[in-house]
Amino acid sequence: MKLSVRWTTFLTILATLTGSVYSDDAPAFDGPGIANTDYPEMLMADPPLGCDCCLSGSLFQQDPHAAKLTGDWGGRRSHLAENGITFDASLTQFYQGVTSGGSEQLFHYTGHGEYLLNFDFGKLRMQEGFSLRMRAEHRFGETVNAASGALLPPSILSDLPTTATEDLVLTEVLFTQFLSENIAVSFGKMNTFPQGLTPFTGGRGDDTFMNMSAMFPTVAITSVPYSTLGAGITIFKDKLPFLTFNVLNSNDTITQSGFDQLFEDGVSLLGTIRLPTPLGEKPGVQTFGFSWNNREQIRIGQDPRVILPQFMVQTTNEAWSLFWQGFQYLQTYDNPQKGWGVFGAAGISENNPTFISYSLGFGIGGYVPLACRPNDRFGIAWFYNELSDELGPIVSVLVNPQNESGVEIFYNIEVTPSFHLTPDLQILNPALARGDAAILFALRAKIDF
Repeated sequence: MKLSVRWTTFLTILATLTGSVYSDDAPAFDGPGIANTDYPEMLMADPPLGCDCCLSGSLFQQDPHAAKLTGDWGGRRSHLAENGITFDASLTQFYQGVTSGGSEQLFHYTGHGEYLLNFDFGKLRMQEGFSLRMRAEHRFGETVNAASGALLPPSILSDLPTTATEDLVLTEVLFTQFLSENIAVSFGKMNTFPQGLTPFTGGRGDDTFMNMSAMFPTVAITSVPYSTLGAGITIFKDKLPFLTFNVLNSNDTITQSGFDQLFEDGVSLLGTIRLPTPLGEKPGVQTFGFSWNNREQIRIGQDPRVILPQFMVQTTNEAWSLFWQGFQYLQTYDNPQKGWGVFGAAGISENNPTFISYSLGFGIGGYVPLACRPNDRFGIAWFYNELSDELGPIVSVLVNPQNESGVEIFYNIEVTPSFHLTPDLQILNPALARGDAAILFALRAKIDF
């Protein structure tokens, strides 16, 4: 009954929003921990293809505040932004199911809410170059991640910030101070989700791909906490992040402040370097990174029979990964933030305690080249996760896992500037369900408030 009420509410909101006003606001490309990292000066524009359809390009040139369902709050939203305060909220809902294969065939409804509050203390006339970003989020409903038989979630946002609670959780309180035009230091509670390594896989599972494996190299998940205390430095080149280095608490403290656990069990390091690699006048960027964590962890080859009080549990105190992710525009349009191109990713790990020894992925995506649908996005990705060869004989017999691979295809439809509807199809060879491929279909709806 609870599911039925939520689904009815979802359809009611969908029907209401289809009457909203259109605009041509494009989302910014946000890097991890850095806002507004787009590439305006690097793009060479090509005109999008013309087409005849019921929604002409002229409909997308109206109210600049239509990208938010609540609008400009009678001018107050713009006034606050001019004075250094912005607030953004979104609600992403999923109706996803396993249509065949997997561990079980079923559909579930789930959702995720996110709330961002930003303070620019320079505009507030308090401290030039100083800012604060706060992020709160929560999840609700049931996912089909377990039913898919996949080792890594086909819908990562449905599990964030944690499956342990549906309460609202503060996962980011990040202070940033620019020391110069090209150097910034950050400290506080950090959210490390890599949402902006490429513009074609950007977002947190709410705008482009839903599957974790299609979004970024998965080898770092053991060594990098999702939300924890830390500090870092970013060096900019040509107004874009060039080098980042973060020192983090080794443990996740998603539902806690983390001060009482700070570096108690060790430290985690995360660094990236971004190298512009334009092809002709079309932009491209290659990101190389590493992660390392010295927290004591149970070895993945541990025999389950000896994890008892009278036996010593086998542990290891180091996890590391090396990864790469890059993209290349093949076509760009008159709006410098829009185009389509190719992307790829790869990573390796130390193989134990990380259960993925290496990962690969590549695909194509971006904004559709149609003048009548300027804000629709698409993507096709293939990915592969090679499991560690140190899982151990008992784990192999009990679970009998296999290497995981899959394909994901999505088409993000701008119904209105504040409401996007995305059909999503995934075909997986899941690690934990041998036999026929698992086929998953989802309908994702995102509302920006």
